[in-house]
Amino acid sequence: MQIKKFIGDKAFYKMVLMLTIPIIIQNGITNFVNLLDNVMVGQLTTEEFAGVGIANQLIFVCNLAIFGGLSGAGIFTAQFFGKSDHEGVRYTFRFKFYTVLALIAVGAAVLIPFGEPLISAFITDDGQSGDPALALHYGYQYLLVALISLIPAALAQVYASTLRETGHTVPPMVASVAAVLTNAVFNYLLIFGKFGLPALGVMGAALGTVIARVVELAIVLIWSHTHASKVPYIKGVYRSFKIPAELSRRILVKGLPLLGNEFLWSSGMAVLNQCYSTRGMAAVNAINMSTTVTNLFNIVFLSLGTAVAIIVGNQLGAGRIEEAKDTDRKIIAFSMVCCVGVGALMAVCAPLFTMMYNAPDSTKALAASLIVVHACMMPFESFAHNCYFTLRSGGQTFITFLFDSAFVWAISVPTAFLLSRLTTLPLLPLFIICTALNLIKCVIGALMLKSGRWAKRLV
Repeated sequence: MQIKKFIGDKAFYKMVLMLTIPIIIQNGITNFVNLLDNVMVGQLTTEEFAGVGIANQLIFVCNLAIFGGLSGAGIFTAQFFGKSDHEGVRYTFRFKFYTVLALIAVGAAVLIPFGEPLISAFITDDGQSGDPALALHYGYQYLLVALISLIPAALAQVYASTLRETGHTVPPMVASVAAVLTNAVFNYLLIFGKFGLPALGVMGAALGTVIARVVELAIVLIWSHTHASKVPYIKGVYRSFKIPAELSRRILVKGLPLLGNEFLWSSGMAVLNQCYSTRGMAAVNAINMSTTVTNLFNIVFLSLGTAVAIIVGNQLGAGRIEEAKDTDRKIIAFSMVCCVGVGALMAVCAPLFTMMYNAPDSTKALAASLIVVHACMMPFESFAHNCYFTLRSGGQTFITFLFDSAFVWAISVPTAFLLSRLTTLPLLPLFIICTALNLIKCVIGALMLKSGRWAKRLV
């Protein structure tokens, strides 16, 4: 009898899938092309592959900070839309616009002067895996050009996130698909110098990213402003740049913990990878390979987490509290069941993915083992991820801060730091121990969900 609480009817799954399939397609194509890009760079030297992988970890921190900066306003966007308040959505759109401009400026101010020492912290000279000075050179070269892509990427996310939060998931999907295909084509042309173009190596990979992000921005911007009947909030969105002070204060109160969380969580992930990198450049490349492959399979629970944020957020905004709790419980159960199957597929395919890279057999074998660890943890990662979005949908942003980034810095980072510095554990057992710590997070998330105190109406 109890199990029925976790299972929806046909109409429920149709509603969830109609929302999440476009997001899954978008994320799937994005991560598949990212995998192809990673494989293309992986055809270059060990130093180039390592340098680009490290630089992308720093860009990842910036991207997550931007995501966090948009998330606070996104909570209000979903709930304003739930009560058909278009003026409220305009205010949150403007708030997002100001936020990303400020975050880009901060990111550039940090990474341009300090990029080289940050990259060098991830490079350990083990005398076997390549030239550290060359890896540093390629990484910083890539970083400087890739930073430019943050401008169109962030502005595209202002539009895309608002479209998703108001139920329009297809246009962002189309924009993302176009962007990643553009990225793949230009990476191929510019990395290897095809059709008479110069072979630019890592610089070509960075330039391909910049071009792709401009394409993405152009599509979501043009679609939004030519479909004002479908997105009424876009009318007059730039007529004024004012935001009510009280609303700004409320968004900041809810949003700053999310921004802090995403920055601290992503920087915590970077520190974990720095701990793993003490095992040599081969470890850096194995982590790079495994992470790129894992991201392709993680799209299922990541997309269902977005569904939690949108559907549950809309229901809370409309005051349907018990319905929101029921929906949340069923989406989480559905996500975990899906991830059992997806994780099994990922474990079976692990050696096949690593065969695509131009790397020593030992590095490929290590990467495949890391992928299997990810596969075993996927249902639990799914549960923790959906707990995060559940708490966020009800505005429990400080709790999500403690649940996510505080956990990483209080538990995961100290464990990885001590084990990497005080023991000679190889990368694989070190990685298993640090990854398994997320089981503790699942227990904490289950207790928070059971309390039901997260389900609150904000608007």
